[in-house]
Amino acid sequence: MNEPSLLALDFDGVLCNGLREYFQTSKKVYLEIWPQKSSSELEKYAESFYRVRPVVETGWEMPLLLRALVLGKSEEEIFQDWRGIFTQLLVEEKLNSVDLAFKVDNFRDSQIDSNLEEWLSLHQFYPGVSIKIKETLQSGVYIYIITTKEGRFVERLLEKEGITLPPGYLKGKEVKQPKPQTLLNLVQTTGINPEKIWFVEDRLEALKAVQKEEQLKGVKLFLADWGYNLAQMRDDVSKDAQINLLSLKEFRTAFLTWPIKQDVRPSETSR
Repeated sequence: MNEPSLLALDFDGVLCNGLREYFQTSKKVYLEIWPQKSSSELEKYAESFYRVRPVVETGWEMPLLLRALVLGKSEEEIFQDWRGIFTQLLVEEKLNSVDLAFKVDNFRDSQIDSNLEEWLSLHQFYPGVSIKIKETLQSGVYIYIITTKEGRFVERLLEKEGITLPPGYLKGKEVKQPKPQTLLNLVQTTGINPEKIWFVEDRLEALKAVQKEEQLKGVKLFLADWGYNLAQMRDDVSKDAQINLLSLKEFRTAFLTWPIKQDVRPSETSR
C-alpha cells in the first residue's frame, strides 16, 4: 500500500510551470479580440495575472481573466466569483468557449510552427520532476498524464525533457471528459485496484470531484503545494481526511516517504 501501481499526474502546475507562456498567449488572443490596447500596455497586468491564475480551469478562460483585470476587477473579486465573472463576460462580449479555445490553440500552434524554441523557453519544468518521472517509468509503475491542456502541446514539452510516454498514456483536453471519468476509465481498462492508484493535482476542485466518485474512493489524492493554488486551499487540505498535501521535495522522494493519511475509506472493489 506504500507504493502505487499507477501514478496519475496533472501537467500544468504539477510538472510544468507555464505562467509566462499563459500570459503571452493571453495577451495575443486579447489583442485579437480587443485591439484597443498595445501589448506593452497589457504588461502591467502580468503579476496580477500570475496571482489569480489558480482560478482558471481550462485555457480558454485565460484571455477573459486578462480582460477582467483590464476592466478593473480586483484580485479579491476574481477569487470570490470567477465563474460568475467569466460567464458575464461571455455574454457581454458576445464570446463563447469554443471560439476562445480555438484562438488560444491556434496561437500556440502558430508559435510552435514558427518559433518552437522560443515557445518552449516560456515553460519550465519544476526542479527534479523530470528525473522522478524517468525513474518511475523505469521502475515499472504506470504513469498517466491527465490534463486539460491539448495533448499535442504537452507532447512537445515532454519531448524537450527527454520523456516519452507509451501511446495512450497522455490524456489531454481532446479526450473531452472530466478527470474523474478518465480515472474511472483507467480503473476499468487496466484492472488496477483504485487503492493502488495515486493522483497528483494542483487544483483542489479537481481532487474533490474525484473524492465524490464512489468507485474511486480508494484512490490516493495529493494536492501539489507548489502548483497553481492558494494558501486557503492548502489549509483546507489539512482538515480533509482523504486529500494529502504534497511538497515538491516529497514528490521527488521515494513513494514510501509520501504523506498519506490513514483514514481513507476503502474502495468498493476491495470490500
